[in-house]
Amino acid sequence: MHSIGEMTEDQLAIKDAVEKTASQFGEDYWAKTDETGDWPEEFCDAMAAGGWLGVAFPEEYGGAGLGLTEAAIVMQAVTRSGAGFSGASAIHLNIFGPKPLEKFGTTEQKQENLPRIISGEEKMCFAVTEPNSGLDTSSLETKAERTNSGYTINGRKIWTTGAQRADKILIIARTTPKDKASKPYLGLSLFYTDFNRDKIDAKPIPKMGRKAVESNMLYIDGLEVPKEHLIGEEGQGFKYLIQGLNPERVLFAVESIGLGFAALERATTYAKERVVFGRPIGQNQGIQHPLAMRWAELKAAELLAYKAAGLYDQGVDCGAEANAAKLLGTEAGFKACETSVLSHGGMGYAKEYHVERYMREAMLARIAPVSREMILNFISERVLGLPKSY
Repeated sequence: MHSIGEMTEDQLAIKDAVEKTASQFGEDYWAKTDETGDWPEEFCDAMAAGGWLGVAFPEEYGGAGLGLTEAAIVMQAVTRSGAGFSGASAIHLNIFGPKPLEKFGTTEQKQENLPRIISGEEKMCFAVTEPNSGLDTSSLETKAERTNSGYTINGRKIWTTGAQRADKILIIARTTPKDKASKPYLGLSLFYTDFNRDKIDAKPIPKMGRKAVESNMLYIDGLEVPKEHLIGEEGQGFKYLIQGLNPERVLFAVESIGLGFAALERATTYAKERVVFGRPIGQNQGIQHPLAMRWAELKAAELLAYKAAGLYDQGVDCGAEANAAKLLGTEAGFKACETSVLSHGGMGYAKEYHVERYMREAMLARIAPVSREMILNFISERVLGLPKSY
């Protein structure tokens, strides 16, 4: 039902291989994880065994040495299979999350950790957001204070995914008080260190969807971090983080688009088979036209997402395209899921047809990791040249 335009032979092989792996985990598997909240370990193991966790990392660390375009193909195929964000979020962090470690870490840090992350042996979480700062990263309050051997971290983080199973934590904390830094975004440092459960209390947050992949509130009290676990230079952590923002936008876009196409396929199948008043409901324009509009929206967003990915892989600035793709892709994905539920009528509300799970999960990407409003702010200021509004 969908494509990303002309793909190379290698890209087609990636898409086919991921689809084959994902097909081992049907709708009943994902429905069960959504009900029980059990992490999809079997799925993660299968994706790791296929080498997909390292698709965008150098071959010297066990990766495939490919680009954002190939990573996007992988992640769209995952959500498109029906795994949705229950599947995508379980491996999303592995795909580009460790990039700051690869780009700015020492040789020892990379050699010690990247192969283990790529193989799935080492499980990490990423702690950035805090309760009192939201999207204002310059106002992070978690502190990393220097000691003779390194740092001691104290503070709180929120919406940290995968903390219940993590061995390691990639965490940003303030090493210089905001009022003493030359710029608000300076004085933040990035660390990759052990997830010490004696010092970190992780409490899952009950939430709307994606129950299988937990998000947590972290309470960090006296976490000792060796100086060797600092990534790059002290005070430059935010600069390292922003290098991964555009890839993250693209991946959220294609994940949403893949889920939207999965929902659209279920809706069209149901519309062909469901007979009311002596004819298939899909014969009615009231059903046809919304579904056709959703296809057009998904297709347009998909083209922009892969345009952004291609620019990134060429080393060309893609901030506008990546942000716009995230906005359009996540909106298109959600609308497709909503239309699918409505096209099923009353049965769209039943778990039996799975589309209600799709819609709950699709809401996530409209909110995280950046809001629609902040994307529009970015485009207003950086593309249109309008004055800052906040």
